[in-house]
Amino acid sequence: MINKELIARSPLRILEKSTQGGAKQGNISMIAARKGTGKTACLVHIATDQLIQGKNLIHVSFSANTSHIASWYDSIFSEIARRNNVSNAAEIQDQMTKKRVIMNFKQDGVTVNQVLSSVKSMIKDGGFNANVVIIDGYDFKCADKDEFAGFKTFAEELQIQLWFSATTHRDDPSKDDNGVPMMLSPFMDSVAILIVMEPGDGFVHLNLVKDHDKYTPRDSLRLKLDPQDMLLIAKEK
Repeated sequence: MINKELIARSPLRILEKSTQGGAKQGNISMIAARKGTGKTACLVHIATDQLIQGKNLIHVSFSANTSHIASWYDSIFSEIARRNNVSNAAEIQDQMTKKRVIMNFKQDGVTVNQVLSSVKSMIKDGGFNANVVIIDGYDFKCADKDEFAGFKTFAEELQIQLWFSATTHRDDPSKDDNGVPMMLSPFMDSVAILIVMEPGDGFVHLNLVKDHDKYTPRDSLRLKLDPQDMLLIAKEK
């Protein structure tokens, strides 16, 4: 199976068809869920789809230990290759690894501008022409609305897709009038797509909350993940 077939079969094509064109260059998309639901794995699956498409990608992690990030990429691609009977999996995986850079920061030690300056330096000075930037582990409890807007300016300036993970409070299920978790509500002016992950019925469900210029009904996306490997597996009927 060649890359083209893997791209066509990806359940992420459903996401693109269910939204106003899916994630776009120059925009921020966000996966939100409480801790332990599988946000990082979901982001890595999205990133893997981008890499299979031949796009260059930078994965920014605010985790103290980034070794598990590379392991997630390996295990998720291995499972995709197994499910699709990919005969040249090692060759494709080698190509993907060359198109991926993992960067690590400690949020309380740097500003947003410093993070973006490092990423921009990798792109401009390092000659790594990234199409997508994944930002994982960013703590929105410590974030500032105006500072976060710098990510949006960065995405627009470089015409890059930004994907964030956001951890919501387990003990605070409150949402604003648009169905956005209250903690994330102040940042929505900068966010084009918001997807909330919710466990239940043996699956992890993906609910589309914001789709560019409109907020959507809770069941408008209806994608679900396998809780064992956190891969997107189907669209609910």
